[in-house]
Amino acid sequence: MIDWSRHNRQSDWTKINACVVGLGVAGFAAADALIEVGAQVTVIDNSIGEIQKEHGTVLEILGAKIHLNYKGEIPKNSNLLVVSPGVKPNSQIINEAIKKDIEIWGEFELAWRLRPLDFPAPWLCVTGTNGKTTTSMMLSCILTEAGLKAPAVGNIGDSLVSAVMDPIPADVLAIEVGAPQLPFVKSMSPHSAVVLNIAPDHIDHFGSFENYQNTKAKIYTNVQKSAVFNAQDLVTEKMVEDAEVVPGARAVGFTLGVPGLSMLGVVENYLVDRAFVEERKTHAQELCSIDDIKPNAPHNIANALAAAALARSYGVEPAHVKYGLRSFVPAPHRISKVGEYNGVVYIDDSKATNCHAAEMSLKAYKNVIWIAGGQAKGQDFNELIKNSVRSLKAIVLLGQDKQIIAQSVKTIAPELPIKIIERTDDQAMTEVVRAANQFATSGDTVLLAPGCASWDMFKDYKDRGNAFADAVKKTQGTK
Repeated sequence: MIDWSRHNRQSDWTKINACVVGLGVAGFAAADALIEVGAQVTVIDNSIGEIQKEHGTVLEILGAKIHLNYKGEIPKNSNLLVVSPGVKPNSQIINEAIKKDIEIWGEFELAWRLRPLDFPAPWLCVTGTNGKTTTSMMLSCILTEAGLKAPAVGNIGDSLVSAVMDPIPADVLAIEVGAPQLPFVKSMSPHSAVVLNIAPDHIDHFGSFENYQNTKAKIYTNVQKSAVFNAQDLVTEKMVEDAEVVPGARAVGFTLGVPGLSMLGVVENYLVDRAFVEERKTHAQELCSIDDIKPNAPHNIANALAAAALARSYGVEPAHVKYGLRSFVPAPHRISKVGEYNGVVYIDDSKATNCHAAEMSLKAYKNVIWIAGGQAKGQDFNELIKNSVRSLKAIVLLGQDKQIIAQSVKTIAPELPIKIIERTDDQAMTEVVRAANQFATSGDTVLLAPGCASWDMFKDYKDRGNAFADAVKKTQGTK
């Protein structure tokens, strides 16, 4: 019998018959690592795309058994199931593994077990409905400024499994954690972790908002040093209160307001720390100016505070926080300015793929011509419209579920002008921008913050953002 609770990098893996589900980035890295440590590996994937074929060819050469377009049961003799993030927690293969008493790990659990025991880089984990990538990249910049090898990995950059198997180990890891990576974590124990915010998302994957929320909360389990929460999102605070952390771990809040004790926040034009200073009862440590953060929209300041909290928890000096944030370059399609014509500013926030992200984006601007629509993923847009109506001048809608948004607008703010674009071809975004230009005058912002997934019309959110930028340049802000 294998003692799964004690299994680690130096254990005997030759008795493990691992079935890896999925041949994307995470599945490929997991299978490759398992082969390296001596496990017997079979990989199954229910698709047969080019990426799967390419990855499968490499793994077969290394000794794995590959089954594409697979619709059967878990291969016989499997005693470990390693699932990629795309596998739903209530899927048939998970239920089968539970019934057969097969050990189930996700990508992150496997990565934790495979850490090199002689130099296990601490994990600083970032999750939340929105802002994960930006915060993880900010954190990596701050840690790098402090002279540390600290890549942003996980749901961004390299697979976490690849990161822990790197022969030149990192000093510390800035890890972006998506909710689908959390259902099967068991022994993971981060140095520190943050949940940035919580709003309905991935309902189709988890079955309910409650399940999604409970899964996110797992990030705080076994936290060693600091459980960082958003003081303006009470759900995240409750997660910390309910978490089973390592004795001695602290709760640390962040807020866009003046910080209380053991918090980071904003005083006048500065980000300050009242959590990681000796005299925190009476003093706050200045970290940086709001002007050091680009762009300095409110939700991006919140991201910077969260990144700073994790970095300070790890012992980074205030100066490194400042210069790290100054050096940070935002990833594309996140409140990115793509042009300004005739006094109208055009902003690409195509990464705003849910209502919460779209609302945060809308709050950053006034006189907005809002471009929205796509695959709604079961979301209700009433609250978004109600909370954003003061920022809105007009709305242009496209995509599969545009009528759902239109109905919310008609219900909540019937006075708002709406233009619905019916076409779905490669010229659709040009028509969208031309329609937005009809509403826009000098001083306005044309904002692509769709609140929806992009797959109905585009390859991904990046493709959608690029189409928007191209359309802005093509129309040159003309009416």
